[in-house]
Amino acid sequence: MSDPQRYTRDESEAQRLDRNFGEQLQELRIAQAGVQILFAFLLSLPFQQRFTTLTDLQRNIYVWTLMAAAVSVIVFTAPVALHRTLFRDGLKDFIVAYTDRLIGVGLFTLGMGIIGGVILILDVLMSHTVAFAVGAVLLVLGIALWLGVPLSQKGRARRRRETHDSTP
Repeated sequence: MSDPQRYTRDESEAQRLDRNFGEQLQELRIAQAGVQILFAFLLSLPFQQRFTTLTDLQRNIYVWTLMAAAVSVIVFTAPVALHRTLFRDGLKDFIVAYTDRLIGVGLFTLGMGIIGGVILILDVLMSHTVAFAVGAVLLVLGIALWLGVPLSQKGRARRRRETHDSTP
């Protein structure tokens, strides 16, 4: 696959932090669009006529899904507030590290919001069985794509580095 040495850069610590923060902001722009659409959809649901016909379970799914989307919006916008507050204080290393954690939390809550929204809609349109089966499939797919593939590649890269470093 790829050679770990190929990706080394001749950049200062400040340049690396600026580049990393810029890449994080690009990731947030992509995720933010999805969470904003989901959140807007969820905010409009209670104003629909059929909302009053939801069962207690469906209302609970709705509330938890709405909360997941709301947390996602707050978490995905937090790096902007963090950067604004700490701008020019020489804390870019903290901003980058904290933003990394926020992106992880935001992706988790976004995933829960997506799955919850699908479960709610399929429960209304189909059945509990279909809704929760599809929700389980989406959960497995999300874990595989958002965690499994990256962690697998990270492990492979680490093993290649260890093999490369131990070669005389």
